[in-house]
Amino acid sequence: MITYFGLGALVISFLVSLYGIGASVYGLRTKRAEWVESARRAMLLTFPLITIVSLVLVYLLVTGHYELSFVYSVTNDSMPLYLRVTALWGGQAGSLLFWSWLLAAFTSAVTLRKWDRDREFLPWVVIVSLVTLAFFLMLVLFFENPFSRFWATATGEMEALFRPAGAVPIFPSNGQGLSPLLRHPGMIIHPPMLYLGFVSFVIPFAFAIAALVTGRTDDRWIRLTRRWTLVAWLFLSLGLVLGARWAYDVLGWGGYWGWDPVEIAAFMPWLSGTAFLHSVMIQEKKGLFKRWNMILIILTYSLVIFGTFLTRSGVLSSVHAFAQSAIGPLFLGFIGVTFVIALGLLLWRWNDLRGEGQMHSLLSRESLFLFNNLLFMGILAVCFWGVIFPLISELLTGQKVTVGPPFYERATGPQFAALLFLMGIAPLSAWGHSTFKTLGRALWKPAIVSVIVLAVVLALGVRSIPALVGFWLVAFTSAITLYEYGRAVWARARATGEGLIKAFWRLPGRNRRRYGGYVIHVGVVLMALGVIGIELFQTETQGTLKPGQTLSLSGYTVTYVKLDEFDVEDGRNVARAIVNVERNGKQIGQLFPRRDYYYTERQQMTIPGVRSTMEDDLYVLLVDWQPISSQSATFKVYHNPLVNWLWLGSLVFILGTFVAAWPDQDPEPARARAKASRAAAEQIS
Repeated sequence: MITYFGLGALVISFLVSLYGIGASVYGLRTKRAEWVESARRAMLLTFPLITIVSLVLVYLLVTGHYELSFVYSVTNDSMPLYLRVTALWGGQAGSLLFWSWLLAAFTSAVTLRKWDRDREFLPWVVIVSLVTLAFFLMLVLFFENPFSRFWATATGEMEALFRPAGAVPIFPSNGQGLSPLLRHPGMIIHPPMLYLGFVSFVIPFAFAIAALVTGRTDDRWIRLTRRWTLVAWLFLSLGLVLGARWAYDVLGWGGYWGWDPVEIAAFMPWLSGTAFLHSVMIQEKKGLFKRWNMILIILTYSLVIFGTFLTRSGVLSSVHAFAQSAIGPLFLGFIGVTFVIALGLLLWRWNDLRGEGQMHSLLSRESLFLFNNLLFMGILAVCFWGVIFPLISELLTGQKVTVGPPFYERATGPQFAALLFLMGIAPLSAWGHSTFKTLGRALWKPAIVSVIVLAVVLALGVRSIPALVGFWLVAFTSAITLYEYGRAVWARARATGEGLIKAFWRLPGRNRRRYGGYVIHVGVVLMALGVIGIELFQTETQGTLKPGQTLSLSGYTVTYVKLDEFDVEDGRNVARAIVNVERNGKQIGQLFPRRDYYYTERQQMTIPGVRSTMEDDLYVLLVDWQPISSQSATFKVYHNPLVNWLWLGSLVFILGTFVAAWPDQDPEPARARAKASRAAAEQIS
């Protein structure tokens, strides 16, 4: 009964979505506001309805209704409660429902705002949002229904929502269980963060379409969606970082990013969304890039749907992807239709989207932001081509030619370096006009600091040209960012009489976007330091050892002590090795690399033993072992210099995004705030 209650709520959710689309269209055609309001309320109703569906499915997962094919595929009796709940997004059908639930939450939330100034946007925002929601609900209802169950017929077993003629229900005693790879805390949180980022980008896209349809070519739609865009970017960034950490902890190859097609599928909308966040500032400040911003948000929305398609269609082989599915053609059709409609609207309003000014200097801030955007698009083009090339080759030749990490690294490395350089100098350039002289006056002190750092790196023995360029860029950009932030803190302290610590704390309140951006930039250079360390200086070794034998790597000595093999209560067989770690002849600890084998799922996980410091990681894997009589075991050891700066930089990056997205508030009275702002500007100049 509870199963059909959830199914009924799902059907009603889909019908309410269709009603909302129809009511909004009818209200527009007849100019009857009450119909548009009815459509808005229909969109609000979708969230509680899909919440009911989701809660029913979670109940079925927790209570072990293995007669349902989805429950059977992602849970079993040995799984703890929290994994049974999070199994909701551990399979195809549940993840699509979860996607729909988050989308309903965000679209419902945006309709709760006051629409007095923007009444003409409302029906189109409702239409775009509900069309997207109805598409995903259609996939859940008709193609990947989580309430399908097992039936036994005269010809064998089958899955269906309702009893086929002559069929008998099947009640398995246990399920297959969630893949062990998905039980890591990072992977439990990683998909919701990505989904939140994806669905949040639907909001600015809906407002952009509303602006095109209504002819509102000013920047009002950007101002209305600024915080939504930042939230989308924040969650997408969190999802990517958590995915990288999951790969580092679980996949057992000593790295965090393998240029996997599904990784890239989530990375591409982040690239276009980042370009959009930068370029909208130019439209707000100077009235430029109106057409470009429309293109970027249309592209970001299309890439969100495209990334979801790649993950769920089964067209790409990936550890991140779901199994083969029949929904691939539907996704492609939806992407094509929405992209063509959006592009048609853009071309229709092309002449109305002329910029209100011109760029007069190649070194002005708007010009440097444009170069920034072009670099993001260059990286995006490389990623897109690398993802679709195997599909094109298979279509034309019948053979799938894969594109590996060397292609991406060689094609994107110089562009990332150029982005890091622009990230340093762009905030120092002036709006409208800037010269080499004015930039040089602002850059010379940070440049000296970067040269000193480069000299230190050379003295430490680094001779790799890419590494030297990378370390110089990190020093150059971080010196500029910290210098500019420090000047602003000093100026505020002198103008307001605050102490330096108080001025440091309260400075972002003056301009959260600007100073939050500075914090983000600091996070990026810290992440870049970690990337340089592991990508350019990682070393590895492998060997088969008997107890007491050693492996040496980069000043470390790993001594194999023993290996224990035992079963645990949650259905695992654990083979755990104990190794002693020495550095320069001094023992510094023990590591416990292991292999977990899950009996029910018939899958294994390789869990590394890791010794982490801010200097490096020693990353030890148990690859294989011999029977008890031999006692030998094979280990693979990685030395990953500076990798933890990547994780520290990620935290700073996320903190900066929170600062930038937080509502502007300053407890000072407006007059005092304005006076302090003018005084600070005078001090800086």
